[in-house]
Amino acid sequence: MSDTSNSEQGTQRGFEDYWALIKRRRSWLLWFTFAGWALAIVAGYVLPPKYKSETVILVDQSKVPSQYVTPNVAVDLQSQLQSLTEQILSRTRLLGIIDDFHLYASARKKGEDAAVMAMKRDIVIDEVKHLDRPGELTGFKVSYSAPNPKLARDVTGRMASLFIEENLRNQQQQSEDTNNFLQSQLEEARADLEKQEKELETYRSAHLGQLPEQTQSNMQILAGLQERLRGATEALNHAEQQKLYLESLLGQYNGSRVPISRPGSGATSVSSSPRAIQQQLETLRSQLAELNTKYTPSYPDVIRVKKQIAELEAHLEHLEQQSSAADSQQPVAVSATLETDPAVLQLQSEAKANALEIGNRRKEVEELDQQIERYQSRLNVAPAREQQLAEITRNYRQSQTNYESLLAKKMQSQMATNLEKRQEGTQFRVLDPPSLPEKPFSPDRFKFAMGGLAIGLGLGVIASILTELLYGRIYSERDLVEIAGTAVLAIVPPLPTTRELRARGRRRTMEFVFAGLMLLIIPAVTFLTYLKG
Repeated sequence: MSDTSNSEQGTQRGFEDYWALIKRRRSWLLWFTFAGWALAIVAGYVLPPKYKSETVILVDQSKVPSQYVTPNVAVDLQSQLQSLTEQILSRTRLLGIIDDFHLYASARKKGEDAAVMAMKRDIVIDEVKHLDRPGELTGFKVSYSAPNPKLARDVTGRMASLFIEENLRNQQQQSEDTNNFLQSQLEEARADLEKQEKELETYRSAHLGQLPEQTQSNMQILAGLQERLRGATEALNHAEQQKLYLESLLGQYNGSRVPISRPGSGATSVSSSPRAIQQQLETLRSQLAELNTKYTPSYPDVIRVKKQIAELEAHLEHLEQQSSAADSQQPVAVSATLETDPAVLQLQSEAKANALEIGNRRKEVEELDQQIERYQSRLNVAPAREQQLAEITRNYRQSQTNYESLLAKKMQSQMATNLEKRQEGTQFRVLDPPSLPEKPFSPDRFKFAMGGLAIGLGLGVIASILTELLYGRIYSERDLVEIAGTAVLAIVPPLPTTRELRARGRRRTMEFVFAGLMLLIIPAVTFLTYLKG
């Protein structure tokens, strides 16, 4: 029970002690709080102000739909913005801006790199995301801090112009580089295609007649040549048979000469035997019947045999007429020889023509054999030529496909390049012009004032606690009981003098006055500071 009572008393004593501490050290808290606030206000007005101007740059998509003209440059806005930022914030660009606007004179004394680093700290570039699609970049914000509003606005405007101009230059340069690259590739593809075309043309010219597409015509020509060879061979056989026939006729004429006595003359004459001529007629008629079964009446061999039959019939009729006349008249001496006999002369003429025909037929057969051999060799090498031509054609088609693809890409790239030159592609546009700041961006005097209040109050609390800990004093009966461990028997009340009472009263009055002034000055000045920024 005693322990519980002591615990409750200790808890109450702690709260009372803290409150007593605040009352004892109220002047410290007031002074430290006011001092912290005052120093913050003074620092806010002493530090040089910086005005921040910003502008929003919107990314305008191409005015021509991509299904009509495909862009030939990268459209990754994130990478594009990063690349542009590195270019704009390069040392050369920033030094140019510093020289034009005469910025960072104090930093320039330390060197150009110090001025460049100072300007980079004053430049802020923030991305602007799409409201409905947070991952999509729609623009970016450029801001710059300067000692005066007009300078901040002018430098921000210069930065925005650099972004727009550099983006336009980069777009056109990338488009032209892409176009030039495709042009070089197209020239190489054209040269390769011409090489393949020449190789294909040379191969076709070198192997004309042996190409796969000529196989069917070669087979048809070969079939025609073979048919002509059969006809020529048959004609040659007929001509050789005719030669034998004519030779047999001439031999029969030579063997059938008989002397005929003519009155008053001892000369002899030669005539043909009608029986032999009759046998020849039968042979020719059988030959004609055989030819009629194979050929038409207008066939040359049929006409020739008919002509021979007609001549022999006329000659046989002439012999019969001579025989009749010889029986009815007196013998007359007639001089005749085989050389003057018309039938013999006719047979000799036919024999010469037959010899010439045999020679022509043999020559024709030889030529046909050579042609057939040549076309057969073409058909034999056709598979190898087909394989070789397929490889050459495949290389040609690959080169042609590559050339056509590059040509289409080149034309598309040329259209995209023209689009960029006309500034109708993806461009940067200033959505909000650089603002003219009315209040300084830094230092924030209101935040300085509130921070000074907090810091001053914190320092006062820390100072009060340290004083209580370092300089131990007994301020209450509870402290004495805790230290002595015994009960207090009597309490001697304080007996201040009149002077002490007056001094205490003046101190309290000053504290109240000081607290009242703080309550008036701090809110009023802080509010004015907030209004002025």
